[in-house]
Amino acid sequence: MPSRPAEKTVPSATRSGYISAMAKLYFNYSTMNAGKSTVLLQASHNYRENNMDTYLLTAAIDDRAGQGRIASRIGIGAEADMFVSDDDLFARVVARLAQGPLAAIFVDEAQFLSPKQVWQLARVVDDLRVPVLCYGLRVDFQGNLFPGSATLLALADEMREVRTICHCGKKATMVIRQDETGRTITEGEQVQIGGNETYVSLCRRHWREATGDNPDV
Repeated sequence: MPSRPAEKTVPSATRSGYISAMAKLYFNYSTMNAGKSTVLLQASHNYRENNMDTYLLTAAIDDRAGQGRIASRIGIGAEADMFVSDDDLFARVVARLAQGPLAAIFVDEAQFLSPKQVWQLARVVDDLRVPVLCYGLRVDFQGNLFPGSATLLALADEMREVRTICHCGKKATMVIRQDETGRTITEGEQVQIGGNETYVSLCRRHWREATGDNPDV
């Protein structure tokens, strides 16, 4: 009788340590300078303070805090593994689980995930039963969804908005890109790494004013 082909194995939930039948894929979204990284770092710290290990990932393209580091504007930070758009994140998590159990996985700059990678993270939740918490921007400076964010909005089990405010006091939901003179830029590549010197968060009304209320922006 011919032998059965070997099956590809992954760490089972019973071997991954912290069992979570309620593991979910979370998308914590906002506009620029809302404190997403601060919230991520605090949540990871809460797990680790209770002797529960976490796995931190961040986009290699955004190295403002240094290579392989997540940092917030209030001065806290932590080391993280980096990902690029063609990395297999399911395989990365399987390899990390072989080193020890994980209570949760945190992904910063999640707007830079590829749609395929979001599906891989969904598999981590469904098949490995490890919660995955993604933090990222919802829309770019032209008001368009990032591909990774669009897929997270489609697949996430829970979505949470991290809020910040416009200069008028209303909730900021949009962001503009500015040049070095403060002039609003309405054309260009979707991805341009920058901070307060480049991006300003606004409510929709003031975003429309800043961009000339152009429906083709």
